[in-house]
Formats: sequence, C-alpha cells, structure tokens
Amino acid sequence: MPIRVTGIKLKPARDADEAAYRAAFKRLGLGQVKPAGRRIVKKSVDARDKGDIRLVYTVELALEGDEAALLARLPGGAGQWVPAPQKTGWSKSPASFRPVVAGLGPCGLFAALALAKAGLFPLVLERGEPVDARRAAARRFLETGELDPESNLQFGEGGAGAFSDGKLTTGINHPLSLRVLEILVEHGAPEEILYLSRPHIGTDRLPQVVASIRKEIESLGGQVLFGARLTEAVHDHGRLIGVQYTRGGAIREQACDALVLAPGHSARDTIVGFYEAGLSYSPKPFSIGLRIEHPQELINRAQYGRASESGLLPPAEYHLAMRLSSGRGAYTFCMCPGGQVVPAASEKGMLCVNGMSPYLRDGRNANAALLVDVRPEDYMQGDDPLSGFTFQRRYERLAYELGGGSYRAPVQRVEDFLAGRPSTAFGDVLPTILPGQTLTDLAPALPEFAAAGIRDAIRHFDQRLKGFAQPDALLTAVETRSSCPVQAHRDECFRGTLPGVYPAGEGAGRAGGIMSAAVDGLRCAQMMMQNASAGSL
Repeated sequence: MPIRVTGIKLKPARDADEAAYRAAFKRLGLGQVKPAGRRIVKKSVDARDKGDIRLVYTVELALEGDEAALLARLPGGAGQWVPAPQKTGWSKSPASFRPVVAGLGPCGLFAALALAKAGLFPLVLERGEPVDARRAAARRFLETGELDPESNLQFGEGGAGAFSDGKLTTGINHPLSLRVLEILVEHGAPEEILYLSRPHIGTDRLPQVVASIRKEIESLGGQVLFGARLTEAVHDHGRLIGVQYTRGGAIREQACDALVLAPGHSARDTIVGFYEAGLSYSPKPFSIGLRIEHPQELINRAQYGRASESGLLPPAEYHLAMRLSSGRGAYTFCMCPGGQVVPAASEKGMLCVNGMSPYLRDGRNANAALLVDVRPEDYMQGDDPLSGFTFQRRYERLAYELGGGSYRAPVQRVEDFLAGRPSTAFGDVLPTILPGQTLTDLAPALPEFAAAGIRDAIRHFDQRLKGFAQPDALLTAVETRSSCPVQAHRDECFRGTLPGVYPAGEGAGRAGGIMSAAVDGLRCAQMMMQNASAGSL
C-alpha cells in the first residue's frame, strides 16, 4: 500500500512536480529506500498571500521492502498508509433489453458507454453532426453568421461542453467522478486532470476525447446515428415499445425497451414534446446575465501579484459570489482564462453567449458569465412548468435585435454600463466574439432586476478582485443557459413518469456541467440495468 503525504508547499518552479516527490520522500525520512511507484494525488495554487504564493501538493509513494518495518520507522504525522488505487471495473448486465440513448452530450455519451460495456448494444440518436463536421459548422457560423439549428455550439457530438473550456470541476461528491476522469484520460485527456484542483481539458482537445469514447461504443456493438432527432416515445398498454425519430427527412422507428432521455438544456423542442406526451416537469430557478471580459494579464496580477511575471503559474482564475440587497444571488460562472466569448445560439433570430478556451489558455482575454438568480415567480405563465423557456427566448431575441441581426453580438464597456449610457467606442479591451459586435446599451437585453444586480455585483467584486470594474472591460449579451429552467420528475430508480423513459443530465435539470452530467449518465445506465434485472424497466 502506498504512503500518502499531504500539505507539501513549494514555491513555483519549473521542476515543482519533481521537487514535490523529493520533499515527500525527505519528510518520510526513509534514507536509501527507493519508491516502487509514485503519483500526484492533488495539486493546487495557494495565492492567499500574494507575497508568498505556493503550490500545494498531496503525493503518494509506493515503497519497496518490508512495509511493516517501514511504517514503524515513519515520523509521527509524516504520512499515512492508503489502499492502492483500484479502477472500477465494468460488469455485464444481468438482464438483456434494448436501450436507446437520445443525445450524445456528456450524459448520453457516458450512459451509452456503460450500456455498451455491459453488452447491451445501445442505439444512440444525436440530432447534430460528428465532432469534426460540427467543428466545421461552428467555424462557418463564426465566420459568416450562418446558423445551422441542428448542428452548432449546442447540438452535436459532445453536446454544449465539447466547445467550451472543458471544465471538470463539480459541486457533486460522488465516487463515479473519479471514474469519469479515468475514462477521459484513457481516451486522450491529459493525465493531470486526475489531480489538479481545477481540472480542464480545453476546447481544442475535448472534441478528440469525445470522438474516441464514441468510437469505443461503436467497437462494442453500439450504433450512433447522427442527424437523428428524437420525436416520440411509442407505448403500448403502458409499456415502452419503441421510439420515433427523424433522419434524412424521413420519420423512422426503432424498437426499444428503455430510453435514456439526455437531450441537453437547449433541446427545448424535445423537452416540450415529451412534456406534452406526459413526462412531468417542474419549473426550477436558473440564472441570466452577461459575459464579462478583462485582459488576462489583469486577472493574473490581481490574483498573483508580482509572481504573475514569473511565467511559472497557470493563467489565473476567479470565482466570485455575493448576496444582493434584493436577496438574490449574483455570481461569476464558467470562468475561461485566456479564452473567448462565443455565440452559443441554437435557434434562428435569437442570441445567447458562452465562453470557451483552449488547453493552454493562452488568449489575450479572460471571460466569465456574470449572473443573477432567476426565480420561478419571475417567469411563470399560469401553471406551465416550461415557462422558463419563454423567458429565455424573450431575452435571446432582444439580444439578437440589439446586435443588429446576423448574430452580431451587442457589447458595452463596463464604465458605460454602470453609468447607464450606450457605448460608442472600444477602449483598451477588444472583444473576442465573432462574427461581429455592435456597441450599444445592454440593459434592454436583461430584466430590470438582473441589470441592477449586475451593476451592484461589478462594484462589489471590484473590491475583492482589483480591476474587475476596469472601465474598458467588456460586457456581452446575453447569457441564458447556465442551467436548465426545468427539472424532470423521476423516482428513486431514475424512472420518469412515462414508462421506460429515464430523463437524465442537464436537460432533465439533474446536472450542471460536464462532470455532473457524465456521472448522471453512468448512474442512469446502472439503475436501468438494475431495474431490468428486477423486471421493472
């Protein structure tokens, strides 16, 4: 069993990882005993004291020799024995059934992988294109403003997360989180995601990882159909017997016993169709706001001080939150160091924005969503639980119109937004969003409570991160899809209110990011197999 050594604090250096191993071995006081293996368990940056920034490590060493004798020689508190890491194996399904997975975002991708590993040969329906073709469609959109509603930055292989920062941080604490990371590494993600405190893959690397997982599903007998949009679940006497989908302009049908419904938070038409068919949903809180851009150098200086000049620290991040006087929360979300703002539209005549950054995070600007809470009472129309979609569309349409059409993004300098006047010229910070921008006043693209809340948040966050309210920093409208405004009802066995339908992931309001969606997909597949074994699909 390896020994775990925690709390190793080192000054940033190019050989810091090797220095961490040396420091761990020295702390154990083991003389000439040589490690049989070693690994970094966790690595983070402690920047609380900007005059003395440290890298903080947890390291595990596997040692040769008599473990009991070595343990007896350890100084008190120097380290602790831990079980050797065990990878979770894949088990075969105890029952045979025909599964269909709708959606090839993180949730559907990992659900399909688990089902394929279990020997169940899932059929996966994805309305968008394979990642390479999708990349070309996204590039064409950014260059020309020509939107393909079926294949874009929201729809297609990998889902919305495929063209993002590839963040793998999560608020959930579930054992399957490590399994997700291991699978990503097996398929080409950098090994450091297993131990970095804030792991990411990058928009330039994540698509290849996603495609590799899909190819494994296919190699195991699973089938993936692109350009296939799920339209209906077919039931007979209270039992799911098939699904209908459109592909190549034709309506097709596939027999199945169970459906993982994982369309993502932007497949509003699919969610509406299943609600009308009897799948129960509830409205839920979500958020609305803007993207804010600063020079990455400003964020580095604010977070690291003079140490930012060393070139030995990763591009700095920030995560800010506050409670407004109204009682609503305001916070930053999906912060993308060295990245760009992107038009994440999926419906014609509407514009919403997101952020992405490459693995190296080496762009000139940092960006983040700056959001304010939206409550169901802000948007409910009668008793329609899907009213949140109407609310989102309203402000996406306003943002599109403010930009002047053709998916030009409306933007505004922070100083002008705080003063309540339109912007007429850029300052030192230039926008990264394509295919174009229009300087304007962004307040009309937001509900009044959100505009007021963002103004208060900018001023407050400037006290915590120097330069956050930089006059020339840029705001871009509108961020509406940080989470889904509905949550699908499901029981303790993950079954929805339609027989055989398992709503999962972000489109079911059951996840909020790549990691939590992937974990929900694995759990959904596991529960589906358990239910099949018990005869209760």
